[in-house]
Amino acid sequence: MKAIVVTDEAAGTAGMRLVERPEPDAERLAGLEGASYGDVVVEVHASGFTGNELEWPSTWVDRLGRDRTPSIPGHELAGVVTALGYGTTGLSVGQRVFGLTDWTRDGTLAEYTVVEARNLAPLPGDIDFTVGAGVTMAGLTAWQGLFEHGRLGAGQSVLVHGAAGVVGSMAAQLARQAGAHVIGTGRASGRTAALDFGAHEFVDLENDALEDVGGVDLVFDVLGGDIGRRSAGLVRAGGMLVTVTGPPEARPAEGLAVDFVVVSDRAQLGEIAQRVREGRLRTNIGRVASLDDAVAALNPAERVTGKTVIRVRP
Repeated sequence: MKAIVVTDEAAGTAGMRLVERPEPDAERLAGLEGASYGDVVVEVHASGFTGNELEWPSTWVDRLGRDRTPSIPGHELAGVVTALGYGTTGLSVGQRVFGLTDWTRDGTLAEYTVVEARNLAPLPGDIDFTVGAGVTMAGLTAWQGLFEHGRLGAGQSVLVHGAAGVVGSMAAQLARQAGAHVIGTGRASGRTAALDFGAHEFVDLENDALEDVGGVDLVFDVLGGDIGRRSAGLVRAGGMLVTVTGPPEARPAEGLAVDFVVVSDRAQLGEIAQRVREGRLRTNIGRVASLDDAVAALNPAERVTGKTVIRVRP
């Protein structure tokens, strides 16, 4: 099968190569002797790639710290189940699915991948594979940051950094639908997109004073750095700073700070898919490329607005 592999951590995305790799051994997977219980083989139709995942240790070593290169990156997928591992329940061969793969196993920039069934959810037939792959990581990150960790509710206010970006645009839509007042931030060029995705207000981080926002119940941070530090001071008493950029460098004086790593969740994926079907949740896809063109697409000469999705099959 065709797959993108990486072998050199220092090279980053420039070190990606399109190669031939063996297909997963479905017969061995189905047998007791070689089984990883609960796995399925998925024929990948579309794959997402997170821009900084080649910086994650899990791309290069397994859970025991052993080198696992050449590794296949990409952990967001939409596709069709082609084989079931021994003891797998809840999914069937031929079923359309989407979800996240394990960080320490080969990923989705390939024609086939092996995934734990629990990390996948059914993908309705009226949702395109490209949309399914594009919404997975961003949708789950926004959902978990807002509701699971941030405990956002109706009538509260939330500051969403990067509200025109891939994750921020999801967070803005979901927060507004939950009845929250949404203040989006970003570059001036992102104002129109952020408001279109659901922000009630917009703060231009290059020209506006972030501190003029005043107090908010929740900060959803995808930027970190100086913006993350300054945002801690905006959290009201009893509020929350939630970030995906690592341990917060500053914490709210009278609130809480949480950093988290997104996980796949079948029930949450189902909720996200339902909103996509109803037209209440839109993906922020900027470019779609084939697997043959993936290396070039993931090494763009110019900045791409929105997520790049690799369409593995036409």
